[in-house]
Amino acid sequence: MYNTSFIKKILIAATVVFLYSCDRDFNAIGDELIGDNHFDLTPEKYDVLAYNQEITPIQSNGLAINALGIYDNPVLGTTIGNYATQVALSEYAPTIGEAPVIQSVVLSVPYFSHVKTTNADGSRVYELDSIYGPAEGKLKLSVYESGVQMRSSFFDNGTQLPQYYYTDENTTFSTYKLGARLNDSVAESQNDKFFFDAKEIVDKTVDATTGKETEKRVAPEMRLYLNKKFFMDKILKAPAAKLANATVFQDWFRGLYFNVEKADGSVSNMALLDFAKSGKITIKYKAKTAITTDPEATTEDKSIEINLTGATASLLQDAKSTAYANAISESNINRTEGDENLYIKGGQGSVAVIELNGFASKLAEIRTKNWLVNEANLVFYIDSDKMAVKDGNGFQADEPKRVYLYDLTNNVPLVDYSDGTTGSLANDPKATKFVFGGLINIDATTKRGNYYKIRITNHIRNLIKDATAENVKLGLVVTEDIGVITSNKLKLKNSVISEAPRGSVMGPLGTILYGGKSSVADNKRLKLEIYYTKPN
Repeated sequence: MYNTSFIKKILIAATVVFLYSCDRDFNAIGDELIGDNHFDLTPEKYDVLAYNQEITPIQSNGLAINALGIYDNPVLGTTIGNYATQVALSEYAPTIGEAPVIQSVVLSVPYFSHVKTTNADGSRVYELDSIYGPAEGKLKLSVYESGVQMRSSFFDNGTQLPQYYYTDENTTFSTYKLGARLNDSVAESQNDKFFFDAKEIVDKTVDATTGKETEKRVAPEMRLYLNKKFFMDKILKAPAAKLANATVFQDWFRGLYFNVEKADGSVSNMALLDFAKSGKITIKYKAKTAITTDPEATTEDKSIEINLTGATASLLQDAKSTAYANAISESNINRTEGDENLYIKGGQGSVAVIELNGFASKLAEIRTKNWLVNEANLVFYIDSDKMAVKDGNGFQADEPKRVYLYDLTNNVPLVDYSDGTTGSLANDPKATKFVFGGLINIDATTKRGNYYKIRITNHIRNLIKDATAENVKLGLVVTEDIGVITSNKLKLKNSVISEAPRGSVMGPLGTILYGGKSSVADNKRLKLEIYYTKPN
């Protein structure tokens, strides 16, 4: 039986908390009423000035994931993603052994994937994530030794500064690549007809003593067999001093350059990969255990791993569609009335600039009337007609799952980014910070996007409560990872932007949204919507 006295104490405590909460909700101009219940109130709507801004060549080192492949977007144009990286020995000053003979050299990079089904025999059927374009797409893939000595920093007049690499530097890496391509297997799926294979990999090994075969199942990954002679000369027969430490080794083996081209007679696609996390080259070889001229001397199986770590560069080339190029052309941007359509795209793409001038002009009135903010949102409607365009193969552009709104003036997140739920939705581990918003809303019938909604309640409250707060410009970009808020530098800054969020540089996707210009239909026009509680 419950203790009656205990229940009374709980009720008293709950009442106190309730009264405190009510007092907190109404104690300052602009403060909130908690929750989404707006008591059937109609929001106040304010005009928004929004226009396009091109992102010119931008810093592309330090990315958590990188694009590799060719993505033909029927709306925005074609993006080619090449990649360059330093490499590092997993262990320096290795003991090679005598008379080494290479068995295999394999480059492996795991794909982002998830299990769809598990069969009765334990085998698994996977689906690849972050693949853009037709699933059956193929590429001509070439991996070269890089001739560019990459570095993470440099000295200028005695000051150590970070070294940046930019999206437009593919020509440099292509010009200075060394020798023939390393992935020279006779199998076309390794080079001229390479594709991102979703099949589970089964590695079989045989015990040398017992002859027993064992199997190991591995999630889908890129696996390329590389030239044995190159790695014999570069690693196993290298002077010991060249393998002694990272500094010397990075000059001896400067890294790899991944280059993609269209495969003959095939459509193409693109994948996002985490090269640095698990990417590696594994050299398996046999070597004698002692110095001897005896051809029958005992040998042992050995291996050396080379990790794809160090300085990197995502090398992006865009061939923009005519409509996209015109929309973000400096001569066509309307910074006075706004643009009818907002083009936002990742990589070396574009950002939408948002100015809340309509709301700012009403601030004095709002303060005088003591209106209290319950919720404030920006809703960006997708131009579904423009995004519905198909190419000759019936392929439609992939739509970004998420957009990110930030303080463009200072290149920092809005206060709302750090407020509210930080966990993810149960069915989507990438949907973190879902209270802040920016996730695509999907139409149940067309299965295409309707709009993106972003909550900026606290940002608006701050503008109301603090008359000295700056009404900053906001930036809207696509993002591959809402958790990445660091900005990357533009190669040449302009009067509007000097940086752009790193999460936007990672991916190739883009979309077309309706702007706030008066010529846009009212039900699609970008507006600031604020729900108030208005004291009597």
